[in-house]
Amino acid sequence: MISLSIFYSNLATVGLIVLLGFALGKKHWIVEHTNRQITEILLSVAMPAALFMTFPRKFDYASLNDFLAGLVGGLFVFLALIIISRLLFRPKNLHSRAHSHQFAFVFNNASFLGYPLVYALFGESMLMAYCGFSVVFNISLFSYGIYLFEKRISRETLKKVVFNPNIIAILLGFLVFISPYDIPIPGFIDDFLGYIGGVMTPLSLICVGYLLSRANLSGIWQKKRLFITCGLQLILGPILTLGVVSLLGLPAHVKVMLVLLQSLPTATTLGLFSEKYGGDVVEASEIVMISTFMSVITLPIMSLVINHIS
Repeated sequence: MISLSIFYSNLATVGLIVLLGFALGKKHWIVEHTNRQITEILLSVAMPAALFMTFPRKFDYASLNDFLAGLVGGLFVFLALIIISRLLFRPKNLHSRAHSHQFAFVFNNASFLGYPLVYALFGESMLMAYCGFSVVFNISLFSYGIYLFEKRISRETLKKVVFNPNIIAILLGFLVFISPYDIPIPGFIDDFLGYIGGVMTPLSLICVGYLLSRANLSGIWQKKRLFITCGLQLILGPILTLGVVSLLGLPAHVKVMLVLLQSLPTATTLGLFSEKYGGDVVEASEIVMISTFMSVITLPIMSLVINHIS
């Protein structure tokens, strides 16, 4: 069982860092250009370093089992989410916006917010399973996620999967982990990667707070379909995930992680993909914003479910 007092204490710490980012955004000490640069550094440098450092330097079966459980669990969860999303959000009902709603249901903020939240709430014990999940998440995001907008898989799309820095970092870390040889990593390199990866948690949460500070709530309350989509993503998504991981018989701590990740708000990548691939940028941004605000209420509720299954 997870101690709810510890869980909420750690969640409060996360909330305070997000609140700091919100205040910095309101003060204009962080602006859009700065936030984009920080985001790029986090996803291309800090997170790969953090993921690589997650892997133990010596092989052990417990860590391998956690990694494989996260990988297999993530694969089946994404398959289930994709199927359900195509049933819930059909083009005939939402016209050209169906792909945005399908994306919002399938892909949450598991990379940008997931890592810091998992680390802050549970420490290093959950990170091996998170790495396994991240492989599936990144491959799905840069293949099926782009397909939803372009309706095809291009050579450029495949390159984004193959050369994704997070996937490369996980594969390198995994190779070092399973190697029968003791691969020496100089102490200064180890420290360097540790320091770089260490900025992932606070900076990513500050960026989330900044995004909330930019929210424009005027007139959004009348867009019921957006609230329905976000509600389904934040409530049905975790419930569906719980059913899938229970059927798979995964270890309790991996179930906890996967349900927690699916309780997170819609990925901010939705807005970026909409801008790049010709989607409705305004509606995409509104979905991300609504989902993020709603998760403030739904995430603590899901923590009770998480405590029950653990």
